Amino acid sequence: MQKNQDNKLLRIFLSSTDKISGQLVYEKIVYLAKEKNLAGATTFRGILGFGASSVIHSSKFWELTEKLPVVIEIIDQADIIDTFYQQIEPMLKEMPKGCMVTIDPVNVKLYKPGKKQSR
Repeated sequence: MQKNQDNKLLRIFLSSTDKISGQLVYEKIVYLAKEKNLAGATTFRGILGFGASSVIHSSKFWELTEKLPVVIEIIDQADIIDTFYQQIEPMLKEMPKGCMVTIDPVNVKLYKPGKKQSR
């Protein structure tokens, strides 16, 4: 990915407990993005939120719920994001619970990779 190119931001809103075939959906998507060599992915866990068909979930310390809103953000070149979304769309449509996906143009001002770490 380089600055001043046609880049997009893929954002996926779901729950921290959503699973497909026993695997957490947010983990599955991030690992797949890495496997497909996308520029990068970040998952954020919300402290308060609700979806179209759910109740409000929060992370107040006295509540024992693990079900919290999660947002996955992935930025890369437009064609790469479009291709990746086409690959994960069937999985998202098969989820038993709801989710929301947005794709927006993004203006990358700086993309400076650090030294590769092996893990």
